[in-house]
Amino acid sequence: MASPPPEQEPLLQFDQPESSHSRNHFIMASTEETPEATMPNGVGDTAGNIDDDQARRILRRIDWRIMPLLFLTYAFNFMDKTILSSAAVFGLREDTHLVGSNYSWVSSVFYFGYFLWAYPTTLLIARLPVAKYLAVTTFFWGTVVALTAACSNYGGLITVRFFLGVAEATVSPALMFITSTWYTRDEIPTRTGIWFAGNSVGGIVSSLLAYGIGHITDSLSPWRWMFIILGVATFLLGFGLFFLLPDTISNAKFLTPQERQWAGDRIVIAGTGRTENTTWKRDQLLECLRDPKTWLIWSIALLCQIPNGGTQNFANLVIKSFGFTSLQSTLINIPYSVISIIAISGTGWLAGRFRSMNCILIGCIVIPPVVGSALIGSRSSIPHGASLFGYFLLSTGPAGLPLLLSLVQSNYRGVTKKMTMTALLFIAYCTGNIVGPQLFISAEEPTYDTAFRAIMICYALAVCLAAILRFYLQLVNKRRQREEGIEGSSGASGAVGGGKVVDIIEGRNMTQTVNEVQLRPEDYEDVTDWNTFGFRYRL
Repeated sequence: MASPPPEQEPLLQFDQPESSHSRNHFIMASTEETPEATMPNGVGDTAGNIDDDQARRILRRIDWRIMPLLFLTYAFNFMDKTILSSAAVFGLREDTHLVGSNYSWVSSVFYFGYFLWAYPTTLLIARLPVAKYLAVTTFFWGTVVALTAACSNYGGLITVRFFLGVAEATVSPALMFITSTWYTRDEIPTRTGIWFAGNSVGGIVSSLLAYGIGHITDSLSPWRWMFIILGVATFLLGFGLFFLLPDTISNAKFLTPQERQWAGDRIVIAGTGRTENTTWKRDQLLECLRDPKTWLIWSIALLCQIPNGGTQNFANLVIKSFGFTSLQSTLINIPYSVISIIAISGTGWLAGRFRSMNCILIGCIVIPPVVGSALIGSRSSIPHGASLFGYFLLSTGPAGLPLLLSLVQSNYRGVTKKMTMTALLFIAYCTGNIVGPQLFISAEEPTYDTAFRAIMICYALAVCLAAILRFYLQLVNKRRQREEGIEGSSGASGAVGGGKVVDIIEGRNMTQTVNEVQLRPEDYEDVTDWNTFGFRYRL
């Protein structure tokens, strides 16, 4: 085949050009043959030419506006959910007359509320102004946390914890939706790792807060002050979300019209498609349910969250059983949280940097908890120091969930399909966290032998399923490559601009690509990954 003239040279040179010959009339369409498209947001502006320095400045501005708000939201999300563990060693169980398995059910009922609201909230996130919806939810969430301080019995605690689950069910899906709205497939894992690390930073802050408040000696118990302070702080966070977080790219006032157009176009070219003005589509829901990777990811999430549900709520009680005081047990959680921060942010960066590492990282990150749970389960025959080391090994386990979130955000196209998968993921999250505390049988306190055997088995099975998921995604990529006749890309959104599959190599050619590809109206359509030519899955 003769080489195209210079002005019609394709934007992507494939590693295996012979595989593209059968379809190169589609893949190598000239940029001059495509009409200029405007972003369908009612503005009618075009991006024009943005140079590399401008592109970096725009991305920095997006990062500094979006990421701190998401990070803070997730930090409070974790603190408000897990402060119960610290409150338990500062008199909550005694003051509210909890006996037997009452505390386990107070821990678990949070996830019943979460489970109930998980799917409805994903529908609302896609239909309502997401930032405003998240802010209003945060006001409600902060109020519920503060009201926990007024509880004096089991019934009151069960009620507020159920409604706290309803409130917090919106947080993670909303943050996932916002991340995939603003960032490309290569950027999503790193950004998800950043805001998810707020989870562990929240663990450090809540431990320090509990340690400080634990010294209060007045008529109001320390555990009540914990809920009052965190509830008020969460309520105030809602104002920041309401006024500072934009609902969409097209109404982000901190960017100029040209910058908004460029920010939107880069997501159409190298992300998973635009998320504005979409409608619920039944065919996308059914496609999600038929997709094998949906159930592999769902199963891994369930297996990772059964251990998480127990250790979050029984952590301080387990540490106290090693011979530490209530105050010391709160401080020991600080190095645990530091290790989690390193694991979450580090694996997030690696998953963003290397497109074929995600499943491998999931497997690697849950191996230390397998060893840790085995050590804790053998505590009767080993020194307490070895058991404490085993407890610290559990700290890498939470990094599995953000890696799964990244897979969902970067491997699912179609807003209804993606939000359905998001809801299923958090239904697995709830189920695991409901089951987890029930494995900590009160009759086995303080060793909880059944719980730590179950944790070891769950994480071992997660390693196996991560390997199966990777193998399946490789097979699908090879099949699609064979059927479509092109290499495709796991760093692009698929074919755009009349048929170009543009590979964004480590972000180096992002600016040039956005400037050169003239998007067509159909490129903004809400299409699933199954129906997107040139779309390849990250492994």
